[in-house]
Amino acid sequence: MIRIVTDSTSDISSQRARQLGVEIIPLTVLFGEEDTYRDGVDITNREFYERLSRAETLPTTAQVPPETFIHRFERLVAEGDQVLGIFISSAMSGTYQSACIARDIVDGENIAVVDSQTVTFALGLLVETACILRDQGLSLEELSGRLEELSKRVRLLAVVDTLKYLKMGGRISGATAMVGGILGITPIISIENGLVVSVGKSRGRKPGFQFIEKWIDEKEPMDTSLPVSFGHSNAPEAMEACMAYFAPKTAGAQLCPSDIGAVVGTHVGPGATGLAYFVKKA
Repeated sequence: MIRIVTDSTSDISSQRARQLGVEIIPLTVLFGEEDTYRDGVDITNREFYERLSRAETLPTTAQVPPETFIHRFERLVAEGDQVLGIFISSAMSGTYQSACIARDIVDGENIAVVDSQTVTFALGLLVETACILRDQGLSLEELSGRLEELSKRVRLLAVVDTLKYLKMGGRISGATAMVGGILGITPIISIENGLVVSVGKSRGRKPGFQFIEKWIDEKEPMDTSLPVSFGHSNAPEAMEACMAYFAPKTAGAQLCPSDIGAVVGTHVGPGATGLAYFVKKA
């Protein structure tokens, strides 16, 4: 049997993970030097955003160490399983590298590790798709090959509700945040070369959806033969609006809703929403 392992930045709920038969390994969230939480284990998303709203400085996050992967991989291989690991972009975290180290120590033949080159509900989308392919009976080599290919085709586009946390994280200046707040301008983010980038701006959520729709139509058409995911950061009503807006475009696709957790939520703050999808093959 092939067991699929991911990390908590996939933002797959524990209930959904059980349904899929996926194991999730948490990153660590640190508020200051003393308050340490395992993402999604010791602190819920709602608790995290409540704590974030009161924070004067942004929390930090810590990667999964190799030792944690070694213990998990050893157990799964000892049970007679093969392992496919799909993890947060290596450009964002050392978690993928930790998994590679553990793979080489435990069993390089029966463990495959994939750099998703993305995060949050786009990573979750890759995991969901991996489960579909696993259930179709693909071998570990075939499965890892398909995921490597799909990681190059996955896209994430989201509208951020506030500039506050981008300012706190030093990603934009205080003056830009102040002017943007006055004008009601918020960025539209994507992921390029494994990192979060701003690709546009809008005044309000619906214009942001319109920007994303134009982006999809003109630059990177959606492949609805594969699943599509939607995500939000402590704003389920925003995600519902996003899903309703893009319903005509996603008709026929399997939809995967997701709640953005602490790692990405640290930087985008509450109120963000968007979608992840696979582009059509060239």
